[in-house]
Amino acid sequence: MDTSSSIWTEKYRPKKFEELVGQEEVVKKVENLTKSMNIPHLLFAGPAGTGKSTLALIVVKELFGSTWKENYLELNASDERGIDVVRQKVKDFARTKALGNVPFKVIFLDEADALTREAQQALRRTMENYTSTCRFVMSCNYSSKIIDPIQSRCVVLRFKLLERKDIDKRIRLIAENEGFSVGDEAIESLYEASEGDFRRIINLLQASASISNSVTADLINTLSASAKPKDIKVVLDYALSGDFLKAKEKLLDVMLRDSVSGTDIIKSIQKEIWNLDVDPELKVRLTEKTGEIEFRLVEGSDEFIQLEALLAGFVMAGRGK
Repeated sequence: MDTSSSIWTEKYRPKKFEELVGQEEVVKKVENLTKSMNIPHLLFAGPAGTGKSTLALIVVKELFGSTWKENYLELNASDERGIDVVRQKVKDFARTKALGNVPFKVIFLDEADALTREAQQALRRTMENYTSTCRFVMSCNYSSKIIDPIQSRCVVLRFKLLERKDIDKRIRLIAENEGFSVGDEAIESLYEASEGDFRRIINLLQASASISNSVTADLINTLSASAKPKDIKVVLDYALSGDFLKAKEKLLDVMLRDSVSGTDIIKSIQKEIWNLDVDPELKVRLTEKTGEIEFRLVEGSDEFIQLEALLAGFVMAGRGK
């Protein structure tokens, strides 16, 4: 088995509408628009690894066939997020006529929510001026970061996280094609580690399959660099019982042993809170405290100090204070 000859995220990227999983309603709408050979501006909103970029590529290839590369411009807005990119690259491409039977070209703006507001304002005018020769397809994680004038000019389609059944089917297909075995527990671990991001799942699968012909839950957990739920439960049990020092010691052990970041620890804690055998009202208070610390981490606070503060909050909550 040769797992190094190609990147699986590209090898197993869906090439037709019917191959995309988990977004049935969105795919159906986009497929009908594409078949009419006259798509509007589109805005794909949703989490990473759910098929936004893939669907944009499928649309372009269906529209233009063999000449798709000449009629398609892809820009990653997080790399090229300034107003000059919109004024130069986009306008230069948008103002020339399309090749072939379709009367317009397609510009794909990935991570459009990273564009500055000024760039978005410039883009809004460009969308109006070149409608006859160009259609925009934009993808973003958060549509709230896209200004209203752009949203109103687009058909907004929302992508959802992939469900276990969709992921299960695709993983087994890859395993069969690549000649390795994967059990139900490993699939469950992949699903938990990915949080619905299929790109992450495929990368974990390829890394695992390069190590062993049998992909197991333990192997996935080792590679995913996420805290194991049972370890986090031990940390929380110590904290809620009032033993701050043991909770801190165990947390430090988990972070250093498994190389887990503070934000990943916070996510694991947030999940594990709801599995604790404590009063529901206490779970709500603990979740609120976790959210407060997560915000501080995102703002750039010291990981260890903030996680210690979180454990201290759990100790106090366990004492009813």
